[in-house]
Amino acid sequence: MSDPSGSMRVDLVAAPARYPRAPLLLLMVLALVPVVILTAVWVWSDDQADVYEAARDAAEADDGAVRPASTEAGGTGGGAAGAGAPLVTPLLDYRRAPEQVVGVSDVNRLAEDMEPMLVFVNDESCVAVAVDGRLVTAKNIATPVIPASNQKLLVASVALEVLGPEYRFTTTAAALPAVDGVVDGDLFLIGGGDPLLTSDDFPIQDDRFPAADTTSLDELADAVVGAGITTVRGSVVGDGTRYDDQWVIASWGDDVAFVDAGPYDALVVNDSRVVGRSSRQSDPNEAAAREFARLLRNRGVQVSNGPRSGVAEPGAAVIGAVDSAPLSSVVEGMLTTSDNNTAEMLVKELGVADSGEGTLAAGLNVIDRTLRGWGVPMDGVRLVDGSGLSPDNRITCAALLAVLDRSADSGLPGALPVAGRTGTLADEFIGSPVEGGLRAKTGTLGNPPFDQPPSAVKALAGYLDAPNGSTIEFVLIQSGPDVTEDEKYRALWTALGDRLATYPAGADTLTVGPR
Repeated sequence: MSDPSGSMRVDLVAAPARYPRAPLLLLMVLALVPVVILTAVWVWSDDQADVYEAARDAAEADDGAVRPASTEAGGTGGGAAGAGAPLVTPLLDYRRAPEQVVGVSDVNRLAEDMEPMLVFVNDESCVAVAVDGRLVTAKNIATPVIPASNQKLLVASVALEVLGPEYRFTTTAAALPAVDGVVDGDLFLIGGGDPLLTSDDFPIQDDRFPAADTTSLDELADAVVGAGITTVRGSVVGDGTRYDDQWVIASWGDDVAFVDAGPYDALVVNDSRVVGRSSRQSDPNEAAAREFARLLRNRGVQVSNGPRSGVAEPGAAVIGAVDSAPLSSVVEGMLTTSDNNTAEMLVKELGVADSGEGTLAAGLNVIDRTLRGWGVPMDGVRLVDGSGLSPDNRITCAALLAVLDRSADSGLPGALPVAGRTGTLADEFIGSPVEGGLRAKTGTLGNPPFDQPPSAVKALAGYLDAPNGSTIEFVLIQSGPDVTEDEKYRALWTALGDRLATYPAGADTLTVGPR
């Protein structure tokens, strides 16, 4: 169009933008992402190379090796290069991550070493091995099997978590107020769930595995005397009402109840044994009262009536109290000697702590709920007791391995027997490469008659610290009619220990590092 001056004029009309700005910015950002990632990888790889070079130089210095001087661009590269030699390994080559490569190599080598022994694990049994929680190898890992005393690993792990390692059990003596040293009524011995309450003169040294860190009932008798009491005109009454009155498990065998475990209650002294009597007493509360009355009489306190079990009167005041060792010590004793009464009492104490109910069902519910909260695979798991004496319990190697991994940094590993040294492992693995290092819970269950189900059980589960700082976790549960015979289970235990001791056996970081 012409203006009045006669020149041409062009009207500029703004055209709509073909591309919005926001998508363009997004594309630019997306384009930068690979650059950022590659830069980060380059920096990380460079750091790995620096670490490798430092380690290589230190190793050569330690070996007294003569290192060639740095070369120019045409100098020598490769793994044999001296200090300062340029690395020729590509940026994204596996050699830029030697620690990871060596870790995979070590795990694969252990899996190969384990392979031959898996043939001897029958279909009723299971085995699983992990390193720092990473599964190495397994057979029948999800097959439900009878855990025997490996059941105590579940109880110990959950008790340490729920109750805490410093938790203590308190036993008290109470009575109506004394007048001139005379209690005109009964004196009550009130149980607080302490499984290690013991008379100082009871011959526990004759037991196969004498209890350690026991709680002295004599100290409580001294407290009564110290309160000025000289006469009890009633009875010494044992009160175990903190727990219910289920003193044994119905599914235990006839040769187990009142022999290997039970009777137990919130009040039990000397594992329900009394000085001067040859066997466990049928009522743990009455037996505890009998022992306490004996200790009082030995100190000059007159007790008019015989001991019995019962419930403390509401108006009874505490005369004295005695605390147990911390739970960490109680758990260590339970696992080291495979103490069955302790395991069962801990289950009920979990129930008290959680819901105020000192029952087997309440305690097992806490264990089940806690394990599920940890992510332990519970398919096929069945909890019937705490000791593992019931053949109706079921566990899987997957579940036990998960518990071991979850508890690796707790007090559990240090509470286990040591191969060739302590507790139920004192006579095992002697002269083997894992003696003094392997820590594990054993388990044995005969389950007669041996030619009929359920099968006998021999179990072993625990840890082995490796020289490279890793922790090996393992579970081996053998089931069969004759697995408890020495020559049967020891062959597989020996093979397991020998193979675990080979870890780590892969290449070292200097060999696979950048060149």
